[in-house]
Amino acid sequence: MSSIKQFQVTFDCAEPARLAGFWCEVLGYVVPPIPEGFATWEDYHRSLPPEDQVTYFACSDPSGAGPRLLFQRVPEGKIVKNRVHLDVRAGTGLVGEERLATLEAECARLVALGAVHVRTLLADDENESCILMQDIEGNEFCLD
Repeated sequence: MSSIKQFQVTFDCAEPARLAGFWCEVLGYVVPPIPEGFATWEDYHRSLPPEDQVTYFACSDPSGAGPRLLFQRVPEGKIVKNRVHLDVRAGTGLVGEERLATLEAECARLVALGAVHVRTLLADDENESCILMQDIEGNEFCLD
């Protein structure tokens, strides 16, 4: 039996294309090219008959190293804390004040994109600093 080497992360959401765009900005991912004759993916999706309208949207790491992200529309909104979340590794290899300054700068960039800063957890005797955040639909993630 072989072990699986590839996976995708799937988000339930209200607006798949919008949330995919947010995460592309966060991670440097890309979306597929917009079909010819349309200004945006939303314009393309609206042009389809209701039975063919897409309820999902994907983006991927242009280097191929990271997992594909899939955003699928669901009728219900987010109610409780995520059971799974992404850790965005903005401070890898950094410690102390340098790490915190790097995380705070990335936090400011993401807030400008619509993310919400929930709280900063400062370093202690066991863990380095990290910042808890929410994406534009309220999904929790960490900058660490």
